[in-house]
Amino acid sequence: MIKKILTSILVLLLAALSMTPLASAYDFMVDGLCYYRNSDGTSVTVTCERTISPSYTSLNGAITIPETVTYKGETYSVTSIGSYAFQGCSGMTSVTIPNSVTFIGYYAFWSCTGLTSVTIPNSVTSIGYYAFWDCSGLTSVTIPNSVTSISNSAFYGCSGLTSITIPNSVTSIGNYAFYNCSGLTSVTIPNSVTKIGNEAFYNCSGLTSLTIPNSVTSIGRSAFSGCTGLTSVTVGNSVTVMGKQAFDGCDGLQSVHISDLAAWCNITFDVSSSNPLVYAHHLYINNEEVTNLTIPNSVTAIGGYAFCNCHGLTSVTIPNSVTTIGYAAFAYCAGLTDIQSYPDPGQITMGNNVFLNVPTSATLHVLPQYRPAYSTADHWNVFNIVDDLTEPSGDLNGDGKVNAGDVSELYSAILRGDTDTAYDLNTDGNVNAGDVSTLYSIILGQ
Repeated sequence: MIKKILTSILVLLLAALSMTPLASAYDFMVDGLCYYRNSDGTSVTVTCERTISPSYTSLNGAITIPETVTYKGETYSVTSIGSYAFQGCSGMTSVTIPNSVTFIGYYAFWSCTGLTSVTIPNSVTSIGYYAFWDCSGLTSVTIPNSVTSISNSAFYGCSGLTSITIPNSVTSIGNYAFYNCSGLTSVTIPNSVTKIGNEAFYNCSGLTSLTIPNSVTSIGRSAFSGCTGLTSVTVGNSVTVMGKQAFDGCDGLQSVHISDLAAWCNITFDVSSSNPLVYAHHLYINNEEVTNLTIPNSVTAIGGYAFCNCHGLTSVTIPNSVTTIGYAAFAYCAGLTDIQSYPDPGQITMGNNVFLNVPTSATLHVLPQYRPAYSTADHWNVFNIVDDLTEPSGDLNGDGKVNAGDVSELYSAILRGDTDTAYDLNTDGNVNAGDVSTLYSIILGQ
């Protein structure tokens, strides 16, 4: 609530600032549009007729900005649309921007509620903050592949937008970029994007599915919070930071497909969400498709709620690399009957309710040397504990030694596609380069 109040205050302050007089006035008017000369003396910027909203008193219908304008015998190239240029011009219905324009300024089309379509040419490289803020009538916009970033609040409150394709030139989507675009039903995020800002798609309640590509490394705070129409999300494997409440309030979200479990189990989460169950959606909560789970040896931490309520989960293998298991990670996995755990339980930091409502009849398979510790350890000692696990020896060629000969044997197994579990040294369910790394560790540790 405090955050919402502060956000509202910020919006009011920004609106108030937008009403303040601008430092510069226009130099001349041609065909109903005002311009001021740029410092180069050969180009001009489209600017406002007056410094309060609306910026033009008689601007209506379809507007075409020319590439050049002539005044008193001098011809100028139109290279930019200035800040606040068309603020509050609710009578505008469409605008055509020429190829000569490279920059659209802050608040350039702020609260142009009658604006329904905009074509931005390939010449534009930068769209300023709040450029189309509160253009609630805007239904379509074409962002050219010359634009490298979508600035903060660029399309804030454009509730009429139904779809948006972000070109593969864009590397970042700014904070609040599509905030409250409630009519947005589809969005394409290209592989070029590496960062999605705070509240970038906040309250985009019309979105039903979402694919976040492998290029994205950071998803900001509340980035998709309030997207109540979301039912499925596919997230790439490069995300290393997830802001708090990223999917808060997405109560319709049924499943999240994670491309790379190892990457996601090691992700940095801020779990201070007002709705803890939403945090679970970051991984596999409610996912009925997860049945047999082998966590890769590259994983060191299993996040809170990671597999909460996965009713289809029957078995899980936890490698000895895991040192942290978060709050309610396997809670309500009512079908979980078989757990294989390789770590020393004394070396694992456990959250509360890790196995809440998991049947105590489940069999817990452990290494013989750790059975006494599991028998007395909280969370673990409720299960039927058996010491039938063995650590991978690394002696793959059967010569009684672990050395370069075993490395050669492992490489041969990988090349021939051998899936024998004897070669699966990191117990991740695959025979691949990860097992080579594990074998080298065994050799070096002798």
